[in-house]
Amino acid sequence: MRYNGSHWRLIECEQTGLIDVNLKKILTWAGIALLLYFLIAQPNASAGLVTNILTTLQSAAEALITFVQNLF
Repeated sequence: MRYNGSHWRLIECEQTGLIDVNLKKILTWAGIALLLYFLIAQPNASAGLVTNILTTLQSAAEALITFVQNLF
């Protein structure tokens, strides 16, 4: 494998030439597959994770609002 600045190239053999491998696309699809597996295999844990993420985002937003209110 060799990186040419924009994407990875996998050199298989000089006779067959270069095979372009878009590593970002492969990792994206692998992440989506892993997410779907997690959602299907453990729906309760997935719901808990989403709840935790939303709670964290809510706390961060409230802290930011409090900060801005204290500025003025």
